Amino acid sequence: MLKQTLLEAVQAGGTELKRFFNSDLKISHKEGINNLVTEADHAAEAAIIGIVKRNFPGHQVLAEETGEHMRDSNYKWIIDPIDGTINFAHGIPLCCVAIAVEKDGEIIMSAVYAPVLNELFFAERGKGAMLNNKKISVSVETSVLTSNLVTGFPYTYINMANGPLEVFGRLIRKGIPVRRLGSACIDLCWVACGRFDGFYEHKLEPWDSAAGYLMVEEAGGKVTDHEGKKFSPYQHRIIATNGRIHDELLKWINNEL
Repeated sequence: MLKQTLLEAVQAGGTELKRFFNSDLKISHKEGINNLVTEADHAAEAAIIGIVKRNFPGHQVLAEETGEHMRDSNYKWIIDPIDGTINFAHGIPLCCVAIAVEKDGEIIMSAVYAPVLNELFFAERGKGAMLNNKKISVSVETSVLTSNLVTGFPYTYINMANGPLEVFGRLIRKGIPVRRLGSACIDLCWVACGRFDGFYEHKLEPWDSAAGYLMVEEAGGKVTDHEGKKFSPYQHRIIATNGRIHDELLKWINNEL
């Protein structure tokens, strides 16, 4: 029932994303000039929450646009109705719906659906990760110097020492390819299926990382914070890799090489 509801919800959100894609959208702004929210975000979130509440009315919900729906439950649904909103608003197909299910503080199941790309990722703790019902696994790259990496930058830039621009500059000056796709959920899923060898970012919210984080781990990868400690979606900084380059990438990011 949990898996069925998750898949129904993520596909309902995807239906709304696809319905509004390349349309004349109503767009508003959150904090930061390019931190957008569209009517499609609201429609997708409403469709998802409606399905969750119909099937599990006692579960908690944490959603990007409507915040926390508190309940006395050890289950929580963490929802990003459209990850990659700027891409979506400009007709770029690198956008998706992401939902994670948390039980007793641990992510146990997740789904990420990019309907324009026709890609549906699913992971269940202890049972692996799938892309369109086929098992996926991380890459076998062993060196950061020959890796294909991906990152993102926060909308409200924090002027921190060793921040995202410094790390980015350090890597690209060595000729290491670092992409910036505009969707952390897709970045993480593409690490999980081996398209990227590693991903890092300095400022993510729970709905940005919860679903993709489980995907990477269940595909055989490794996810930590920037100090190499156990990752939680409730912290901002993340490194997700195939595991083989993880320790080396930590050193690159922390300027220890």
